[in-house]
Amino acid sequence: MQKKILIIGLLLLTTCSPHLKAQYAPTDTTFKRCFIGSTIFLLGNLATTNPPNFFQLNLGYRITAKDVITLEPKTWKYAWPNGIHPFFNNSYGKPQEQFPGYVREYGISLSYQRFLYHGLYTELNVMPTWQSFINNNGRKIDKGFQVFNTYRFGYHIKLFKDKFFIQPSIAITHRAYHTKLPDGFRQLDDKWSKFVIGEPGFHFGFNF
Repeated sequence: MQKKILIIGLLLLTTCSPHLKAQYAPTDTTFKRCFIGSTIFLLGNLATTNPPNFFQLNLGYRITAKDVITLEPKTWKYAWPNGIHPFFNNSYGKPQEQFPGYVREYGISLSYQRFLYHGLYTELNVMPTWQSFINNNGRKIDKGFQVFNTYRFGYHIKLFKDKFFIQPSIAITHRAYHTKLPDGFRQLDDKWSKFVIGEPGFHFGFNF
């Protein structure tokens, strides 16, 4: 399902590529400071096996034409270690790598985007999350906390006279800090890196 989502995102980018426009200029009459949006990975909730029950809302503000901050409340659950690349590592989804249950997380991230040239941007996203560890019987066995960072490089594409936009991107994710995981979860998590390199992203939004 996740690979299908990536393919859909790439097709959207290809469809919209003839209409690429530069990022905002001070004299742009369509410039709007606020936006609301989310990510195409909401489609992952349609999966029939291990759906993530994922939700994300992006609330953004353009300080200047090149500086943007966004608050992103989100929640999801996962049953495999975060250190396994969900798209390009075949270990993701294998039963032998699956936690004895799942992790439910609630977080709110703060991101800062800096536009470099036309629509190209870099982003630092820092997200503290609160974790609940659920065993295979559906019982909460522990709780935890982690700081999850994302270092992103992407492109901003205006659509429909800048009423909407999409942002395809590529990122490095980093579990900068987390509390000790319970037994059964910890042993599997320790096998994998705290970094995932080359994770695709695809955000969309409405300007107002």
